[in-house]
Amino acid sequence: MVTVAPPDTWTYALRLPHDPRAARVARMTVRAALAGHGMGEVLDVVELLTSEMVANVYRHTDGPASLRLTAPGGGRLRVGVRDGHPYIPAPFAKPPGDRLPPAPVDGEGGRGLYLVQEYADWWGGWPLGRGGGKLLWFEVGGRRRAPRVA
Repeated sequence: MVTVAPPDTWTYALRLPHDPRAARVARMTVRAALAGHGMGEVLDVVELLTSEMVANVYRHTDGPASLRLTAPGGGRLRVGVRDGHPYIPAPFAKPPGDRLPPAPVDGEGGRGLYLVQEYADWWGGWPLGRGGGKLLWFEVGGRRRAPRVA
């Protein structure tokens, strides 16, 4: 039996240690995967948002994370980051139409996840059950929309 997948669908998975260099490893992985599949048009956005999400895992959890890049076809790319902490932060806890206000100018954080709602087409989060942590994801491509100007 032969299994056939459409040529524009693929998946990469990577386990990341709890290490401050994990965001860099994630960026390098995203860069290599997207370049190899001719998805340079979304590279900057995906690299930025992936880096923010992986950096948040390091800042707010004490365990490893995993990164999954999936191209389901049609020019779309879904990025998922899984960690062991159950809390699902905004904007992932809200539907994509619900907007969060920008972080205070003098605040020390809160900008990274705000970028997700500004540059991703869709996003979400799921709890993974008893002690399983969560999965946060975003999607770009296909239905690309312009970022909102506040």
